[in-house]
Amino acid sequence: MKYLVALLAVAGIVVSTMALRVHYMDPALAPPCAVTEKFDCGAVNHSRFAVFPPRTFDEDPKSGHHIPVATLGIVGYALILVLALMGRWFLVFQAAQIGFLMAAFLSYIEAFVLEKWCIYCLWSQGIVAAILLVTIGVLLTRWMGSRRLEITSR
Repeated sequence: MKYLVALLAVAGIVVSTMALRVHYMDPALAPPCAVTEKFDCGAVNHSRFAVFPPRTFDEDPKSGHHIPVATLGIVGYALILVLALMGRWFLVFQAAQIGFLMAAFLSYIEAFVLEKWCIYCLWSQGIVAAILLVTIGVLLTRWMGSRRLEITSR
């Protein structure tokens, strides 16, 4: 299972890198993921919420010390990759929880604030959800195995 989680983490790194590429594109150019008026990753990745902390309304987009959210995704998926390969399942679980909650919050922003969706962000949401579910499965399997061993040793 650690290789499945590692493969999913690599897919997350790829998707986050694609989103970061759009983030640094010229906003005047149409990104390859702008397919409809509602699915426009360029609008999402150039919004004030595409960086952490979010920009204020009167702030110059080029000023301040902000980290692109896609960069945080790359770092998070890389952390999950390393922890999964090390077999540190509880830490993978905690990192996946944080990633899932961050992605869910950003999906909320997309749905109710921006009213536009980023395809790369939706892929990332699916990937981190899959990592979280696989990790829960591994932890439950290990817990059940240790309970069985505890019961048979009595």
